[in-house]
Amino acid sequence: MSDKGISSDLIRGHIDTIILRVLCEKDSYGYEIIKTIFQNSEQQYELKEPSLYTSLKRLEGQKLISSYWGDESQGGRRKYYQITAEGRAAYASALASWQVAKRLIDKLIARQEEA
Repeated sequence: MSDKGISSDLIRGHIDTIILRVLCEKDSYGYEIIKTIFQNSEQQYELKEPSLYTSLKRLEGQKLISSYWGDESQGGRRKYYQITAEGRAAYASALASWQVAKRLIDKLIARQEEA
């Protein structure tokens, strides 16, 4: 792992939740989702297109997101993704699980200073 970024192995299992988080804010198309994740990570993590579209397809199959075609006002038509009510519930559940796991991992990995 370099000083510049985080290991993608640490992120891999959470890509769906990260995408749901982005879509909680607003409907977005593929490149915009990648750009938002990069900006939100303070340029430390860049989601690759194949991972993004695999995740979007999985999320749509699970009915956690839906898609629609935007208009052509800014060039070519873009496919937009929006979170569903089921997706919001799944995001909330994943966030709660992550918070529990984070606390546990901190206890198991972080060194406590001797008193």
